[in-house]
Amino acid sequence: MPPVAVPNEAPKKQLRVAIIGQSTFAAEVFKLLQKDGHEVVGVFTVLDKGNREDPLATIAAQYGKPVFKYKTWRIKGKVIPEVLEEYKSVNADINVLPFCSQFIPMEVIMHPKYQSICYHPSILPRHRGASSINWTLIEGDTTCGLSIFWADDGLDTGPILLQKSFPATIDDTVDTLYNKYLYPEGIKALAESVNMVANGTAPRILQTEDGATYDPALFKPDTHQIDWSKGGIALHNFIRGLDSSPGATTFIKPQTKEGIVEGSEADVEVKFFGSSLWQAEYEAEGDQLLIPGLDTPAVIHEAGLLITANDGVKLNVQRLKVNGKMINAQNFFKANESKVTLELTAEEKQFVEGARDIWKAILTIDIENDTDFFASGAGSMDVVRLVEEIKDLAQIELQNEDIYMNTTFEEFCQIAVMKSRGGSDAADIVYDGVEMDVNKMKIKFPTQLFINGEFIDSDSGKFLTIVNPSDESVICKVQSASVSDVDKAVKAAKVAFEEGEWSKISARERGQLLFKLADLMEQHKEELATIESIDSGAVYTLALKTHIGMSIETWRYFAGWCDKIQGSTIPVSHARPNRNLTLTRREPIGVCALITPWNYPLMMLSWKMAACLAAGNTVVMKPAAVCPLTALKFAELCARAGIPRGVVNILPGSGALCGQALADHPLVRKLGFTGSTEIGQTIMKSCAVSNMKKVSLELGGKSPLIIFEDCDLDKAVRNGMAAVFFNKGENCIAAGRLFVEERIHDDFVRRVVAETKKMAIGDPLHRGTSHGPQNHKAHMDKLIEEGATLVYGGGRVDRKGFYFTPTVFTDVQDHMYIAKEESFGPIMIISKFSSKNIDDVIRRANGTEYGLASGVFTRDVSRALAAAERVDAGTVFINTYNKTDVAAPFGGFKQSGFGKDLGQEALNEYLKTKCITIEY
Repeated sequence: MPPVAVPNEAPKKQLRVAIIGQSTFAAEVFKLLQKDGHEVVGVFTVLDKGNREDPLATIAAQYGKPVFKYKTWRIKGKVIPEVLEEYKSVNADINVLPFCSQFIPMEVIMHPKYQSICYHPSILPRHRGASSINWTLIEGDTTCGLSIFWADDGLDTGPILLQKSFPATIDDTVDTLYNKYLYPEGIKALAESVNMVANGTAPRILQTEDGATYDPALFKPDTHQIDWSKGGIALHNFIRGLDSSPGATTFIKPQTKEGIVEGSEADVEVKFFGSSLWQAEYEAEGDQLLIPGLDTPAVIHEAGLLITANDGVKLNVQRLKVNGKMINAQNFFKANESKVTLELTAEEKQFVEGARDIWKAILTIDIENDTDFFASGAGSMDVVRLVEEIKDLAQIELQNEDIYMNTTFEEFCQIAVMKSRGGSDAADIVYDGVEMDVNKMKIKFPTQLFINGEFIDSDSGKFLTIVNPSDESVICKVQSASVSDVDKAVKAAKVAFEEGEWSKISARERGQLLFKLADLMEQHKEELATIESIDSGAVYTLALKTHIGMSIETWRYFAGWCDKIQGSTIPVSHARPNRNLTLTRREPIGVCALITPWNYPLMMLSWKMAACLAAGNTVVMKPAAVCPLTALKFAELCARAGIPRGVVNILPGSGALCGQALADHPLVRKLGFTGSTEIGQTIMKSCAVSNMKKVSLELGGKSPLIIFEDCDLDKAVRNGMAAVFFNKGENCIAAGRLFVEERIHDDFVRRVVAETKKMAIGDPLHRGTSHGPQNHKAHMDKLIEEGATLVYGGGRVDRKGFYFTPTVFTDVQDHMYIAKEESFGPIMIISKFSSKNIDDVIRRANGTEYGLASGVFTRDVSRALAAAERVDAGTVFINTYNKTDVAAPFGGFKQSGFGKDLGQEALNEYLKTKCITIEY
């Protein structure tokens, strides 16, 4: 029978309508009929569940309509007289049954002038019965639909009034068909049908028996059992046909990763949800699960449970209900592992209390954290109500399955908060770590690799020994990534980029997630600064302000950029008269690798990764081998903040092994590196040879600082010292050579030495310390310089730890080693120049292969701007130094590298531009 449908026309007369049914579906039909001008004269629905009435009753009461609630309409097969009389009293012209779970007597069906019309979610006569949507999927139909029919004394056999059909794909589920078509279109179809009745255009087309089916209701347990002898397509259809409820069921023997638990008699009930046909070309790797009836063991892997049917067809199942508890399939063997609870913001705590009120209103009981939604009497329609009310409360888009998988109030709030942050799964995070009492606080950080949302051990079994530079004590040992670990992390990042939650959320949601991460970093600011101090030797007060403070600012800055990345339309010459439109899209590159140095561990991570994630990429990051601890703590915060699995991967390891593997990996499409020029050259070669991956390099520097005789000398001394000694001289833009005008040279040197002697060298955690230890011993040993006049310092401090005295050299000649090469330590190198020959000092300033930063001190604006124009460096400071900002682009020229960190320009490093031309 072909579907019947006519254009909807406004009713020419208003009918008196009785609505018999229940649910939000019926409530929406009620509202649409009222809008069309019909008069709903009575609503007949089910009894309240406790103190909870049906949504149809609620909406009817709001409109002031009479509501009747019956447990049943019949006793022993006969209509209850009192019920029939109450029904007749509303004097309806027509009965509308949008969703009705009760048997309605024919005395009621046939009583009105226009009798009764019913909604059915199939294209009748196919799939008559109570489980029609399920059978549409189980039978693999490629078309679904709905019917409005005239009720008779049969079961869905009355004449057809209106039908609509829609495509059903191999990926559809009960929920997708219902949400896309059967719910919204069914509501409109019922309203159209009433209007057709009012206009006298409603047909009565008798149902044919050709192609008719009557499928059993899927209520009894034996109807849910999976027949594993069937082919893969049939298994997929059966599982998705039962996806909403009650779930396709099988029984297995109790198992661990090692195999079946011997001696256990009780089988484990497992229900399967979220099936999809396996399209991947590669074989999934993981732990085996033995399922009776399958020739091949199923595989628990990072994306679910991979089942190979006996005909060879593969399907992947995302969720399992094991003995009544819903879990992600990949967590089958992890069900008993502890979880890290989310740390909530003040706004999120307010949401939790609002959600508690919603649960209380639905369940009419006091809500504790362990209150179970379904054990407390909730049904499927309560799930719909909960989803809608949470959306109204906080604009959080939950799916029905989110409630089925997180049935207690605490679990529900966790998944809702995760959704609001952009993630979808509760964070199953456990790790081996270190707890310490230091700096008057308790700190804790992981010591494992962070891959695909989990902390795991390295495949190699090798470790990095992490030393506290202030006292040379061993802090801990950290897992060191192998080449296979790199491959594992890159593949996880690729899956997250192409298929994971990160690829599905909007740019604005991505920004909200990064803001959440920044807030969490703010909450842990003191802990992060303490870890940075003991790990890298950073002075704690500086770490609070710069190492950590600027990191947080960076994440907030780029979080704001997420929804402002856009292309443009271009007026190409063929636009007219050929009607062509040319536009550009700014798209993420894909999997990016980041390799960062040891001088600002967390800040360098943030400078690169924030822009990278804001652009929509995923990341595999290798921190410096000598100080990876804040990067690992950052990984923990990512998990707590709800960053989806695989988006951020942190791999401590050696540069020669782990770093080289990232440069060589064919799935990495961009590599960002900060470090030495020599290593940068090696990386660039590897990137070119491997797959021509995009590269940005922030390399060495020998930044000149030119101080003219007309400067504010006090300011020049203060800033000159900061330009050299800031962060112990372990600063990529440190002033590597000061050119001081000869007339003020001696006075400048005298003042610098006097101030340098006042610097407090010592424990970086002490609030009065201004100069802490160098990062690690191998670097400190390289700092001894020769070949010029040493006026102060020049050696290691006589105490435990990697302390080096701030040092001042004068009479430095251009040919000397210390005039050309970066020291990366607290060493001030001073040369004289004459203002009578500015060209010469500019030539000398540009006389190295570096071009990262520079500085000029003078009161003469013209001279300052002229020098700024001619100095070949990516950053020029005038009458200041070290004044970087998250909004200002940062990067060098020549052998200081190319590409930018920070500012809008940094986004260009992690985006690709696609040009699209359309002829219309």
